[in-house]
Amino acid sequence: MATIKDVALRAGVSVTTVSHVVNDTRHVSAKGRERVEEAIRELGYVPNAMARSLKSNTTSTLGMLIPNSSNPYFAEIVRIVEDRCFGAGYTLVLCNTDDEPRRQSVYLQVLAERRIDGLIVVSTGAGDDDSLVTQLHGLRIPTVLVDREIADPACDLVETAHMQGGLLAVRHLLSLGHRRIACIGGPVGVMPSEQRIEGWRMALAEAGATPNADALLWRGGFTSQGGYEAMHAILRTEQAPSAVFVCNDLMAIGALRAAHESGVHVPDELSIVGFDDIELSAYTSPPLTTVAQPKERIGALAVDMLLERVGGKRRDARKVVLQPELRVRASTARHASFREAAAPSSSSSSAPSSEATSTQNRKSRAP
Repeated sequence: MATIKDVALRAGVSVTTVSHVVNDTRHVSAKGRERVEEAIRELGYVPNAMARSLKSNTTSTLGMLIPNSSNPYFAEIVRIVEDRCFGAGYTLVLCNTDDEPRRQSVYLQVLAERRIDGLIVVSTGAGDDDSLVTQLHGLRIPTVLVDREIADPACDLVETAHMQGGLLAVRHLLSLGHRRIACIGGPVGVMPSEQRIEGWRMALAEAGATPNADALLWRGGFTSQGGYEAMHAILRTEQAPSAVFVCNDLMAIGALRAAHESGVHVPDELSIVGFDDIELSAYTSPPLTTVAQPKERIGALAVDMLLERVGGKRRDARKVVLQPELRVRASTARHASFREAAAPSSSSSSAPSSEATSTQNRKSRAP
């Protein structure tokens, strides 16, 4: 591998001159710059980024931790974050913690050793928040939390109003006449899931439906397999619900498959609402009604807020809570009792019978 000394020798200039050209730290004559750049191309020289960062105290690199790279929701957030970083002249180092606290701790240390300028964290759901807060304080790196809040007043936060999203989903089902509404939640203790479940409970309480709501609560671990297994368990109960609120789209996709395998038609016999509005949710069969998280704004805000702190434009921590929206598609429909009640009124207000119509036509043609 070529060194800076090799470049200087090939270009016939000093090492200092090559350094000034590479780092753009001092004026170099056009002829001298041209010789250095030509030598760099010929030798395939790659500047030492770590050495440059030690001089400038910046690396133009940001780090990001996510708990599950196979979850499309996080993949979509990462894409948005990476695009925003690239547009701002930063590269992104991504680490998947697989929801393991130890792996999260190791990756935080690795990123710190790489001298990243800032950090975006979606924390693990099973970790000890106190130990994470302690580690973040020790790293002294500007940090933005996404989706999952921890008790650290020094970190910025961008998240969705998860409880409000649960309310939106269940109020929609209640408006369609459903009263027995089950819920498939995520892992125990993961705050977004717990808040969505709380929204489910609140909506049912408002409507006076299902007094013993927790008897209709299952857990699916935020995976499609978990949603699949939970839905099969729900459909095996003696008094199955007419609707299910599923706390993320990945579980809802598994739930749709379980309903199909059990011969339960969605939405005629069972309505399903998901959460996240991942791209795949519009292509399920039927297309999934879901609560949409504003992913574009979440990703863009996370990067913009981080760069404010990195650039010294702001010191105080900032918390932004974004509102979700309901995306109504074909996986929800009116409860059977609503459809039956509507049938007589619709027939009574229908067009006149063919016999009456022909009589009227005969009268209209009479001289």
